[in-house]
Amino acid sequence: MPSIANFPEVWSNRFIRQISSAAKAPWLDGIAELDVDVSVINEGSISEKNKIFVPSSTFEPDVLINNSAALAEQAYTDLNIELTLDKYQTKSTTLSDDQVIGASFSKIDDAIRAHSIAIAKKKYAKAAHALAPQTNGASTPVVATTGTLTGGKRQLTYADIVALKSAMKAEQDDEVVLVLCLDHWNNLLLDRQNFGNQLIDYNAGKPAPMIAGFEVYSYVNNPYYSNAGAKLAFGSAPGGTDFQGSFAFVKSNVGKKTGITKAYFTPAAIDTINQTNKLNFRHYFMALPFTATKCGAIISAQS
Repeated sequence: MPSIANFPEVWSNRFIRQISSAAKAPWLDGIAELDVDVSVINEGSISEKNKIFVPSSTFEPDVLINNSAALAEQAYTDLNIELTLDKYQTKSTTLSDDQVIGASFSKIDDAIRAHSIAIAKKKYAKAAHALAPQTNGASTPVVATTGTLTGGKRQLTYADIVALKSAMKAEQDDEVVLVLCLDHWNNLLLDRQNFGNQLIDYNAGKPAPMIAGFEVYSYVNNPYYSNAGAKLAFGSAPGGTDFQGSFAFVKSNVGKKTGITKAYFTPAAIDTINQTNKLNFRHYFMALPFTATKCGAIISAQS
């Protein structure tokens, strides 16, 4: 059995295993981790950061057709983008010494499950917000639903999904993902003739359905949009005319990176009065589009 001194390492390992399976976001599964090293800045201090440096280039050589002159030189250009991963921390949880005596894995799992789920929910919600367009634009279309007006908003239709695909102008070989909010997902579920069986099969563990060229998923923490089509700031409370939107992105335009994970543990041995252990976690993660293009959204029209 591990000693009290080893609890942070044991719990950290169990946490890492759990956070990968808690509050899943399967729409991110097809996005490979960026193949770059994580630099830890000011480790151990309150200003600790995880940074990555991503090479980026829009360089494309000029192509000459039927050239008969000496070839000119063209210098290659690129740059390194510095990105800071988001830091997720849980508040300290107290556990009495009686609860952790023996340090069984089942007891450890019970203690950390809430921490892993809470962080997973936050980091995937932040990722969903980052991948959705800020507002309607030529390369970031935000289209409105056109279906039946029900409960103050129009339902999603197949035509709306096609309209988004057309407006995104994705290349033929692009893999494009559509993440529906629950309202829009339920709209498709009600259209059982066209979509119901596909979506039910997906929930039973089959691959994501393909609709109008999109890999289609659902997610409960999609970002909110105003009636005018502007994305609300992350974490802000929606008003009466704000609704969750569905968002789409091209896989090749998205990167994600998982940084370090730390467990913090204060043993009851140094708390002579309460004999209470304290535990919390720190986790770094980031998911961002490479460019503010190749993404789109569908919002519910309210008239």
